[in-house]
Amino acid sequence: MDIRELRYFAAVYRERNLTAAARTCFVSQPSISTAITNLEAELGTKLFIRHKKGVAPTASAEQFHALACRIIDETDAARSLFRKPSTRTNLTLGLMRTLDVPRTIALLKPLTVRSDIALRLVGHDERADARIISKSMLGDDEHFVPLWSERYVAALPPSHPLTLKDRLRAADLAEYPMIDRCHCEQSQFFGRLAQRRQSAAIAQSEDWAMALVAAGIGIAIVPEGVAKGHPDIAIREIEVKVKREVGLACRASVPLVDALKDFVGKLQGRAKSGRHYPSKPFRPA
Repeated sequence: MDIRELRYFAAVYRERNLTAAARTCFVSQPSISTAITNLEAELGTKLFIRHKKGVAPTASAEQFHALACRIIDETDAARSLFRKPSTRTNLTLGLMRTLDVPRTIALLKPLTVRSDIALRLVGHDERADARIISKSMLGDDEHFVPLWSERYVAALPPSHPLTLKDRLRAADLAEYPMIDRCHCEQSQFFGRLAQRRQSAAIAQSEDWAMALVAAGIGIAIVPEGVAKGHPDIAIREIEVKVKREVGLACRASVPLVDALKDFVGKLQGRAKSGRHYPSKPFRPA
């Protein structure tokens, strides 16, 4: 086995989908499939079981994942130890506050593993070389490279009465306490949508909003990626079809620093071919 096969395995384990793993690794799906086949042959065990919506890790994959991640981390640490460039390029990247953690990690990894880059993260409204934002926040002098599109959903406590419904209307939401996310780029829209709603709390961050939902304080309308992965939260589709497109924004009038050119080039190639970071199919909790 080689380090690339381990990276591909880790991506499949994280994404639960071969196509999505290929996108995050910037390779073709056959490359991912071949790597998994090689690993299974070398280890003498089945790592993933295919199904209609992707793949499911086996018990062997669960056991192997921790070891694979440790090897990947140690390999990256060794490379950083002996790669000491004479100069490092300072790169400032602005992030909007409503990004979900898994996608943020996948986006930043290609930059953080490079020893020639000193990465600094700031807010989306601060001075930066590039920004990861919703298209609705794009400035007049910025070029936009789309990454993924996702819907907004209702995040509810698992025992909430509205979990009995598969799809919620604005009238349903107006009858129960809501958690306001003042940092959301769509906060004004949702405020107009349900003017009669009861405000139970104001959340300053996505983690805080999800914690309040899990505690039973109220319902929050959030991007689907934010709500996923929380075992104490139920997800329901909302009647109003609101989506956002997230991408990398760069100033069109300012030449890109060298550290960003390769990164942006890969993102543009994926955008032209339609290979964005897709939202996974909606599955009620």
